[in-house]
Amino acid sequence: MRLADRITEVAVDDAVRASVSYDQLRTGDDGLYWLETRPDAGGGTTVTGWRPGEGTRDVSPSGFDIASGVHAYGGGSFAVTDGTLWCAGGDGLYRSRRHGEGLDLVSHGSFGDLTIGDGELLAVRESEQGDELVAVSLTGAPQVRTLASSRGFLAAPRPGPGWLAWTAWSERDMPWDACEVWVASYSPRGSVEGAVRLAGGPDESAVEPRWGPDGALYFVSDRSGWWNLYRWDGLEVEAVAPIAGECAAEPWELGYASYGFLDDGRIVVAVQEGPRHRLVVIDSDGAVRPVDLPYTSIKPYLAVRGTTVALIGSSPTAAPQVALIDLADADPQVEVLARPEHAGLDGARVSTPTQLRVRVASDREVLALVYPPTGSAADWRAPVIVRAHPGPTASCLLRLDWQAQFFTSRGFAVVDVDYLGSTGYGRAFRESLYGRWGLDDVDDCAAVAVHLLSTGRAAPGQVFIRGASAGGYTALHAVAQDGPFAAATAVSAIVDPDRWAQTVPRFQRAHAMRLRGGAGRVRAAAVQRPVLLIHGTADEVAVVEDVRELAEELTLLGSAPEVLLVPDVGHYVATSRRAGAALEAELAHYRSVMAGAANGQQGLHSRQR
Repeated sequence: MRLADRITEVAVDDAVRASVSYDQLRTGDDGLYWLETRPDAGGGTTVTGWRPGEGTRDVSPSGFDIASGVHAYGGGSFAVTDGTLWCAGGDGLYRSRRHGEGLDLVSHGSFGDLTIGDGELLAVRESEQGDELVAVSLTGAPQVRTLASSRGFLAAPRPGPGWLAWTAWSERDMPWDACEVWVASYSPRGSVEGAVRLAGGPDESAVEPRWGPDGALYFVSDRSGWWNLYRWDGLEVEAVAPIAGECAAEPWELGYASYGFLDDGRIVVAVQEGPRHRLVVIDSDGAVRPVDLPYTSIKPYLAVRGTTVALIGSSPTAAPQVALIDLADADPQVEVLARPEHAGLDGARVSTPTQLRVRVASDREVLALVYPPTGSAADWRAPVIVRAHPGPTASCLLRLDWQAQFFTSRGFAVVDVDYLGSTGYGRAFRESLYGRWGLDDVDDCAAVAVHLLSTGRAAPGQVFIRGASAGGYTALHAVAQDGPFAAATAVSAIVDPDRWAQTVPRFQRAHAMRLRGGAGRVRAAAVQRPVLLIHGTADEVAVVEDVRELAEELTLLGSAPEVLLVPDVGHYVATSRRAGAALEAELAHYRSVMAGAANGQQGLHSRQR
């Protein structure tokens, strides 16, 4: 994207259209395939395909939303083989027709982690009773067979020569806390026999099993305190290459692929260190070599063919894009296959972040990414929006965020905080928020805000906090106490951890149980600053009734909040068709608070005169 010298406000429609999302990149047949979510098209998700010399094309039928509801967050929602698209829809598993357009329903249910095996499709099927690993014949009339079942959770069915590997975790755990890798003898159209646990346990998260070209089973485990790559040769498990970084993403979704095998024996891995990702290649002798790329954020979807790896990468000046990297030479060649193109943003300048480290309690540091107002001088001073990421196991990401640019182009600074509990800093850091939610995360965000105020960056009375989902809970608690924030915006917010533990989808119940015990419910009587509540009425992760109740309580207390309820939208407002309205409401909220403070100050000066 060209960066000109002019500074223009990022239009809300452009910010929404530029927020095209690419996900679930994978190989299939002779090309690459990925999901595209297009907010300007109503937020629907489409399978896009690419082949050398042919460019890109939509593979799934127009108007059909590729969406897996498995484990609430989906993942692994499609696979392509022999010209046939297998995919998850809202009500089941579908297969594309051999002749003509359209899809046929194969089986009702919630499916995900679709994987092509030898003559069959492997998948996870979820119900309220638990999970099943299933196999579906690729030819003829599809027959769905159950291979394994659990009252807990199953994922990652990965076929190998005479073997099947998968992961499992209990109803009492999240996969980033305690996840196991299992292996069993298996032949296509046969049954699973002699299953044994290979790795993982109460204090170990073992994820992403994958059979290597050497016949060994590889997986990622955090037994060292970091998610690193391991190998099982049939006899013993050994570390492949110790790295002080995360070689896997926190498994909110199924189907992640954080590493892959090049055909020359090397392994390519995406590594997260704080807010930054990098790509490395592990040689056969275990040496780790960095790959010089123009990307600082890489999604956990690597797709390898030969000596090339396809990835979804981005940087503070480049929006997420699908790129093909040729690793045959020391100087890798990058070919961009797909990226958002929007004339309204062509030539717009962007704000690039700097890293800020702030010392907090217990001699701990918190890291933040600070986006100054677009085009500002080195000694800028501005209103500040502190953003608490969702999760809370997610993290800040060094990538172009047009919704942040929407605010920086209007004179705001935007600050993303990697508060305690974030991923990218090891297992101990990730677990430290359990029982402290609404306390330490709030303190970390407040410490960053206080630092910006004390150094003269933030304008007094013009520091705001904003969060989505778990970050919305953080934002609400931040204004339920005396502190640096003048107002809060809470999107898809969790309000009451105890009630949330009862209403949240079963996948996340263990998370709710482990997080709670800190600040407790957001009490209307404690809220001291103006609040904007934005929530989808179809949200199944954080139900809208809790937000409605909080709004009613605040109104009765004389502190009526601003409320934007988004009809028929679920947990992800930012990628919905109403994302633009949410951005405009948030901007108006901050400007209203700033105007009210300015009018109050003018009134004070008048009385003094």
